[in-house]
Amino acid sequence: MSDQGRTAESYHTLHLAPLQAAYERMTWRPATPRADRVRIREHTCPNHTVSYEFCLGGGLAFIRRTYRSDGVVVHESEWLRIRDAERLWLRLLLGQAR
Repeated sequence: MSDQGRTAESYHTLHLAPLQAAYERMTWRPATPRADRVRIREHTCPNHTVSYEFCLGGGLAFIRRTYRSDGVVVHESEWLRIRDAERLWLRLLLGQAR
């Protein structure tokens, strides 16, 4: 099917590029509620053991990592200014950060 023939229903979700050799190692912390509401703006495919969400809350942004195996473990990146978090999200998607 051509890109023009795709509909919203046929769009699956984002997938991560393979990890690059010289990638940035991100600091992950246990998830802690810091805002009354958190909005998920983008997310990677939840059908993998590890999935990621780009989140906004309290005027800042962060990346949430969810690990599903025998249970569920959730970590968060540091909370950043939105522009800085967008750059980090892009690096994560491109395999330049994990």
